[in-house]
Amino acid sequence: MSPDGDLKIKLVRSLIGYPQAQRKVAWGLGLRKPNDTVVRPDNPGIRGMVRKIPHLVEVEVVKK
Repeated sequence: MSPDGDLKIKLVRSLIGYPQAQRKVAWGLGLRKPNDTVVRPDNPGIRGMVRKIPHLVEVEVVKK
């Protein structure tokens, strides 16, 4: 985890049929529909959110 890096997060599966808690995590990241992609700072809070829904997202580390 570097202070000057970002995480590129892509929602690869639909949220339909998953628990409300997992949907809220995806919405909190800014992911609404499949194939939505967001760039978020690489910090422990964002990493924790990604760890809650690893089966729904793909994550790529992006250097600034």
